[in-house]
Amino acid sequence: MQFRQQALAKLQSPEELDLPVRFARPQGWLVLSVTLVVMAAASVWALTGSVASTVSAPAVLTHGQGSYVLQSPVTGQVTEVLTEQGRRLPARSPVLKVRTAQGEAVVRTLDAGRVSALAATAGQIIRTGADVAAVEKVARASDALRATVYVPAQDAASIPDGAAVDLTVQSVPTQEYGVLRGHVTSVDRSAQSPQQIAAFLGDSRLGEQLSEKGRPVAVTVTLDRSSATRSGYRWSSADGPPFRLESMTQASASIRLTDRRPVDWLLP
Repeated sequence: MQFRQQALAKLQSPEELDLPVRFARPQGWLVLSVTLVVMAAASVWALTGSVASTVSAPAVLTHGQGSYVLQSPVTGQVTEVLTEQGRRLPARSPVLKVRTAQGEAVVRTLDAGRVSALAATAGQIIRTGADVAAVEKVARASDALRATVYVPAQDAASIPDGAAVDLTVQSVPTQEYGVLRGHVTSVDRSAQSPQQIAAFLGDSRLGEQLSEKGRPVAVTVTLDRSSATRSGYRWSSADGPPFRLESMTQASASIRLTDRRPVDWLLP
């Protein structure tokens, strides 16, 4: 009780009423000022700034018309291979000679294109329906390449037409020559099955590989052209690689989405 009476007496005492009251130390005012400035700057940035986001996905360089798998219409032994990988052939061109029970048969291309792969060799026994070649539908060497990017279905809806795309090409050293530039020209409305991908690329292995994480959506990217580079396309470096690009080359694409204000992430 003695200490409580002393405390009450102290509060009731008028002494030291004329002394100024110190509300905050100078260091405290400095911290408060800095905090207010930072909060004001963050608010301005949230309302007027922008944040860029990207979608990354695997891609394949092609001539845009796709490929097809040439299958043997007969069963027999391959006696001669009449073409070679990389050659461009007109429609109905001979590819293989096959000895059958009924005599010799010739396996021919269906459409004009470039033989991107040969699966049959002389002396091999093949059956009806066996894959013997993959043919890319391209008639001229000057036909421009495009990139088909296989984007996860949940990300495809956010990709705008004309979006900038950077492509890291597997056969090109990125640190030395940079990335290939392009822009989105179309986004498919439906996801593709492994069979659809394989039919377009002419490669069942790629069909399975590109759909390992679910059925993707195909995004077509037009490559930016440049007369100043050996490849004929624009790169992040001045010259790009000192060689031409081949179709069916794999790449990794980074698609830039529409910039958003930071405050948009907080609004419903």
